[in-house]
Amino acid sequence: MNKTFKISYSLKNTYRVNTILYSLKQIPLIRRILPQELYRDRDLKIFANIVSGILEFIKAFLGKFLYFLLMVTLPLLIYETGEKREIFLHIFILLTLIGAWLNTYIFNPTKDKYYALILLGMDAKEYALVTYSYEMLKILIGYLVFGLIFGLNCELLVWQCLMLPFAAAGMKLTVVSYALWDYERTKAAVSENQVGAKEWIAIIVLLLAAYGLPFTGVVISETVSVVLLLCGILAGLMSMQKIWRFKEYREVYQQLLTEYMGQVADAKRAVKRQSEKVIQIDNRQGSSRKGFEYLNEIFIRRHQKILWKSSKRIAEICLGVVCVLALGIWFMPEYKEIVNRLVLTNLPSFAFVMYFVNRGTGFTNVLFMNCDHSLLTYSFYKRPECILRLFRIRLWEIMKVNLLPAAVIGAGLALLLYLSGGTAEPVNYLVLIVSMLCISMFFSVHYLTIYYLLQPYNAGTEIKSGTYRIVVTVTYFFCYYLMRLKMSTFAFGLGTVIFCVAYCIIACALVYKLAPKTFRIRA
Repeated sequence: MNKTFKISYSLKNTYRVNTILYSLKQIPLIRRILPQELYRDRDLKIFANIVSGILEFIKAFLGKFLYFLLMVTLPLLIYETGEKREIFLHIFILLTLIGAWLNTYIFNPTKDKYYALILLGMDAKEYALVTYSYEMLKILIGYLVFGLIFGLNCELLVWQCLMLPFAAAGMKLTVVSYALWDYERTKAAVSENQVGAKEWIAIIVLLLAAYGLPFTGVVISETVSVVLLLCGILAGLMSMQKIWRFKEYREVYQQLLTEYMGQVADAKRAVKRQSEKVIQIDNRQGSSRKGFEYLNEIFIRRHQKILWKSSKRIAEICLGVVCVLALGIWFMPEYKEIVNRLVLTNLPSFAFVMYFVNRGTGFTNVLFMNCDHSLLTYSFYKRPECILRLFRIRLWEIMKVNLLPAAVIGAGLALLLYLSGGTAEPVNYLVLIVSMLCISMFFSVHYLTIYYLLQPYNAGTEIKSGTYRIVVTVTYFFCYYLMRLKMSTFAFGLGTVIFCVAYCIIACALVYKLAPKTFRIRA
């Protein structure tokens, strides 16, 4: 058992360490100082192992902390009646029932299980018992620590807090025991990820009971809750025998993992088929353009459905929101001052709105899957002059797609400002429209630039660039930060125009200089 645990943990840790090292190698500034034989460097491996250990600790306990904080404790603040202790136990028990069914671990097919059992041929029973025991240990420790912290804060007695981890583990053991018994009866192993209609109905009912009943004053009494916790513990103890004596773990995993790998392959094929469905071919249409202009025209023409349809739909939704707000101001004039103040002082917040409206990521994804995926195999396609020329052509196209909803939002803000009382500076109307157009242009340039400079996709159309993910995440948080920024409309609009122009110039220069080296299919 001890040897099996060491091998299974080492396998998972090695997979995680290699992922960390690979991610470091994708960061341009760090990549230059890393040694050529990256995976043989002892110091880097020690660093990666430390990071891996930290990630394992976070994975083991952060989720449980957030569970007790967000799912069990914070909801208590919204209930005006009832005892905190009773409601805490009420919510915990019902959510634990859901978690026991949805997160069995044994019936969760993963890559590390595939490597260990299918590729390495490890003993399935030993592997299942060892890894499952490790997961149960993490649950016991996590629930014990946070159960005491949050439970005592919600007026639970110490002995009640001590029951929480053992009851949660007991319910999980009971569900796994039932699933193993069901396999012996039907010979069908059902993945925990395959949740059917009946299960979803049960989950919704339990969630409504957990959070809805306390509003009506109906909760599971403290005495009944303690009895249910005790039943969970006893049921878990009795279920351990079934889990220990079960002899068909190999067959269960063989079935689950075979289906899992097939589903992964099916998912990739489905993505490819979906990308092919959006292509519209019309042989009757001709064109007088040549070279890259002709290539781009064919691409845009064939992808009208995915590019312009979504843009028009977003523009229609934005127009509808503007109309509703305009009618609201008309029929409820007391809100005019609030709307006027929001438009004049909270313009930076709309950068966050434009972040979600922008279609840059979808455009670059389609570009790679249905165009660059094939053309990047030719050397002429990666010449600096060709890259910059096609970059400009594509930039103009994605700008046109994104400018439609941006124009609607900008014009809508100007209209709302006028209807809510107007402004002493008429130039603000123009600033509202221009700033939205400039933000839209920035996102168009930004996503196309990082696509050319970081090209995140491999031959299987999977995102493999850690740097790309970091840049996208930083972009999100930057836009989120702008929501807290208070600035006059004119100042923000002027800053937006200057920043957008400067960013476009820098982006074109970087693409011309660096893209011939970076614009390639990843390994």
